Amino acid sequence: MISPSQVESMIKAAMPDAQVQIQDLTGGGDHYQAVVVSTAFEGKSLIQQHQLVYQAVNQAMASEAIHALSLKTYTPASWAAAGQAT
Repeated sequence: MISPSQVESMIKAAMPDAQVQIQDLTGGGDHYQAVVVSTAFEGKSLIQQHQLVYQAVNQAMASEAIHALSLKTYTPASWAAAGQAT
């Protein structure tokens, strides 16, 4: 089991400018949804954006501390275009 703040810390360690929101989808501490906004995603495909996040949490996923991770990734511009405040 891993806490949402630990997942957030792993992502921020890999992408220091990232704004991260983590939601525990089941309450069991192993199924999460992450919303990540970062300039690291600029010019990258959605698959490449998700790969960056998965690399950040790879160790937790390999050890099965995280069983499932749903991702929503945005550049700051696409986040703003979606009507979200930064």
